Amino acid sequence: MGTNVESSSQEDDRTWRQQVYEIVFEADTPAGVLFDVLLLAAIFLSVMVVMLESVESLRLQYGPLLVGAEWFFTVLFTVEYGVRIACARRPLRYIFSFYGIVDLLAILPTYLIALPISSIAETQRLTTIRALRLLRAFRIFKLAHMLSEANALRSAIWAARAKVAVFLSFVVISVVIVGSAMHLIEGGRLDESGQATPSGFDSIPESMYWAVVTMTTVGYGDVSPTTALGKALAACMMLLGYCMIIVPTGIVSAEFAQAAKRTVSARVCENCMAEGHERDARYCKYCGTML
Repeated sequence: MGTNVESSSQEDDRTWRQQVYEIVFEADTPAGVLFDVLLLAAIFLSVMVVMLESVESLRLQYGPLLVGAEWFFTVLFTVEYGVRIACARRPLRYIFSFYGIVDLLAILPTYLIALPISSIAETQRLTTIRALRLLRAFRIFKLAHMLSEANALRSAIWAARAKVAVFLSFVVISVVIVGSAMHLIEGGRLDESGQATPSGFDSIPESMYWAVVTMTTVGYGDVSPTTALGKALAACMMLLGYCMIIVPTGIVSAEFAQAAKRTVSARVCENCMAEGHERDARYCKYCGTML
């Protein structure tokens, strides 16, 4: 009799954990969709609070209200983090996963700010607090929990990694060559007295900075060539930048189109916490566990 009661209790506990798991980690059920929508609203509001707190006039006028809102969202995300750990089949795997670290960073800075740091100078403490407040804005990464398209984009970028690496290698080579050429052409400016004058191309790294800015079509204007040969090389660099800027877009877009053809569900494997499974999949494609 005692064995039957214990077995029934274990079955109820297993069922409870599975139900909570489906709501928290998946979005294929009405309850899961509702949970994601509420969490989405909480993330946006919490990030908005962090942004408003950075405005000095609003912080002085509504400081206690913003602090209260910040603690409300911190406690809310703490409860969510605890629930995810409680219902995960392998809690440590979730804790040290990318999303687990993001969830931890969403709540940790607020608790660290509240700690008294008497051994650190006041200016250093203010700098630390600013950095921790900045970390709270990274809660926006929690949105990836609810975006199934994020898996397709991540797969597309990973599939195109070799092509992107070749493209970046070409960009680096171009920047080094053009930067060295501009240092040779523009780096030896002399004034009327024969003294060297700063030109912005006084070293190869400085010239490479100009090449990167020019290739990306930003063109700050803080460094610019003055000689005819330098201007001609700059024009070639600008045209090369216009031609090259579309390459990574085309590569990733092609891979993304291929990834989009494979429809995936929002199911998360209980064993390895992996996502991106096809809708008709019965087993995890990474570890083989039944979904």
